Amino acid sequence: MSSAMPVIFIMGPTASGKTALAIDLFKRLPAELISVDSALIYRGMDIGTAKPTREELLQAPHHLLDILEPEQCYSAADFRDDALSLIADIQQRGKIPILVGGTMLYFKALLEGISPLPAADSGIRAELEAEANTIGWPAMHQQLQHIDPVAAERIHPNDPQRINRALEVYRLTGNTMTELTAQKGEPFPYKVHQFAIAPTDRALLHQRIADRFQQMLANGFEQEVIRLKSQPQLHADLPAMRCVGYRQVWQYLDGEFSYNEMIDKGIAATRQLAKRQLTWLRGWQDVKWLKSEAEPAENLQAVLSSLS
Repeated sequence: MSSAMPVIFIMGPTASGKTALAIDLFKRLPAELISVDSALIYRGMDIGTAKPTREELLQAPHHLLDILEPEQCYSAADFRDDALSLIADIQQRGKIPILVGGTMLYFKALLEGISPLPAADSGIRAELEAEANTIGWPAMHQQLQHIDPVAAERIHPNDPQRINRALEVYRLTGNTMTELTAQKGEPFPYKVHQFAIAPTDRALLHQRIADRFQQMLANGFEQEVIRLKSQPQLHADLPAMRCVGYRQVWQYLDGEFSYNEMIDKGIAATRQLAKRQLTWLRGWQDVKWLKSEAEPAENLQAVLSSLS
């Protein structure tokens, strides 16, 4: 299944300039782009996800954009299957697959394979949700801390979906998610060149995040969430609606806090996302770092030189 044709990864925190670099590469190489983003898969979620614009997509189409409705679910295993199929097709067309995005779990699943985790069990999940309704998700997170401190360190106390899954895995198997995920699946069968782009100054990243969130609001982000909120099949607990930014605007529309508080909370949540992405990348193997503040031509040339 391996091929001499390389695969390129463009990774990095949110608002670091990944899409612009990928489009520059697309213009210079015989390539196709694959999105690696757990939010960009959803139709109708364009502004708050910073989805490439219509003009950008006309220049450089992306695979795995707008493939699901917001009420549908998509896992890392689904992504791996889709990405491997696309990579094979792209290489058969004599082109280079460029995978660009910030969902590090997807990149990890692609490189290392999927661990043998059990399928979801609706009964166990219902039991856990009922327990959480009584004692609260922070207390459920404390349970996870006792059972699997490594997973608890990675999972935020206010992330009920992932807390539920980690506890579900333990109750189904008697093994922690950390233990099971240490058992690797089939590794990535292609030669890969990995690049991460980020500002060298954390303050610059924070400013880029704040500026982009304000620009999203100016572009109609609130109206986008109002349209989503009006759809009866959508609710606040769906994975799509818990995406950074969407959760805060939804809560604002529900009257939980003021408009300015929504902005502050949305920016803070995006900063936390960027921090998690950078934490992943600092431990990443065989990655070449690029600077967001560098001239685009400089980053482009750095990638092209590494391929030669």
